Amino acid sequence: MRAGVSFGGLLAVVLVIAAVIGSFVYLDMPLGALFTGAAVGEIADFVGRFFPPELGPDFLAKVGWAALETLAISLVSTVLAAVAGALLALPAAGRHGVAGRVAARFVLNLLRSVPELVWATLMVLAAGLGPFAGTLALALHTTGVLGRLFAEALENTPSAPAEALAGTGAPSLAAFLYGTFPLVAAQWLAYALYRWEMNIRMAAILGFVGAGGLGALLYFSLSLFHEAEASTVILAMLAMAIMVDGTSAWLRRASA
Repeated sequence: MRAGVSFGGLLAVVLVIAAVIGSFVYLDMPLGALFTGAAVGEIADFVGRFFPPELGPDFLAKVGWAALETLAISLVSTVLAAVAGALLALPAAGRHGVAGRVAARFVLNLLRSVPELVWATLMVLAAGLGPFAGTLALALHTTGVLGRLFAEALENTPSAPAEALAGTGAPSLAAFLYGTFPLVAAQWLAYALYRWEMNIRMAAILGFVGAGGLGALLYFSLSLFHEAEASTVILAMLAMAIMVDGTSAWLRRASA
């Protein structure tokens, strides 16, 4: 038995290594070109143009407003997705029959299979440029992700408490709120906070397709070759990511 497991593990490692080597060969990636003198010089020259960052009061004010817009986009989209994901998670977990499970899982698969940038492009065409399009795009994709995670948490939760409440004549909503929701609330919150961390980064990227926020400001600065301004925007993105990570970790500890 040990020999069989050892041979299987060795075979898996060999297959993974072979797949990695085959991928490098197939993609024809000239890694050596990254370390030539010309490449290093061009990279150093490009990075050097980002320093020092633009710290003028007027531009810092623009960055501040754009950062608030990015934060609002990520927060609203995550809240909307958490609500929609919770509603779809119930049928996706099989709480409303087989047909409801299949339909809900199809919707969730569709929502998360479409990348955020594609959703953003579609929403810009439908709703116009600005933060509204970015909020809708992130909410749609995140609904698919959170709905699937919420449904898996429900499937792994004992149904006995809710069934006991339902057996005493409690309405189905009350049975869920008092019998099932307390068992999954902490896990759902952790999933939502994790997606919020991801959405605040993605909200900055969506600005490249006209969805507002720091991404739009970064795209504008880079398109005009204002690297010093772009550096300030990137530093603002970094500061916001650190702030959100800290806030999310504090909320998870508080809910534990």
